Amino acid sequence: MKASPLEPARALKDQRVGAGEPFLLRIARGQTFRIVDLLGNQAVDTLFYNAADLSDRYSAVDTIRQQGALYLTTGSVLRSTSGRALLSIVADTCGRHDTLGGACASESNTVRYGQHTRHMHSCRDNFLSASAASGLPLDKRDITSNINFFMNVPVTPEGRLTFEDGISAGGKYVELRAEMDVLCLISNCPQLNNPCNAYNPTPIRLLVWDV
Repeated sequence: MKASPLEPARALKDQRVGAGEPFLLRIARGQTFRIVDLLGNQAVDTLFYNAADLSDRYSAVDTIRQQGALYLTTGSVLRSTSGRALLSIVADTCGRHDTLGGACASESNTVRYGQHTRHMHSCRDNFLSASAASGLPLDKRDITSNINFFMNVPVTPEGRLTFEDGISAGGKYVELRAEMDVLCLISNCPQLNNPCNAYNPTPIRLLVWDV
């Protein structure tokens, strides 16, 4: 784990995102972007796109293959589908972040937790509504592999994924430097059916610096 020397008072952008809400922002090459888990154990589902070519987007496969590790932390380079570096994690006080568990959706909620969850709010819905509201030409085909910042998804010895209590705490953060102009699409996860949010979604804070 590694802390950052950057001071919130000097941030170019300082934005609070409510529990269960989406958010879209553009991060310029060279800028540093911080996500803060304000109250602890809040999963932050995140998609990154090359701002100049939305078909070139974050790739979990390329990122995992390049770094030779399943989880993301300080030193991880987030790779796009073309193999280019989108962002680098330059500070992290949580310790590790998931990129295998995917984003919750009406369909997966129904399969895992029952028909009564079908109409619950989900990250996939958040991604699509934020895209539509911004006018971005993105649809379901563009909602591919994402990062679940602060989410604890261990891999069992049999190779299965499990959703466990979070390893984050109030005030923990992850910080990334943009290696190109990127679009960042966030769903501050509204999931109520597993412990990824401690069954209680909470707000997050986003900060951006020119450094």
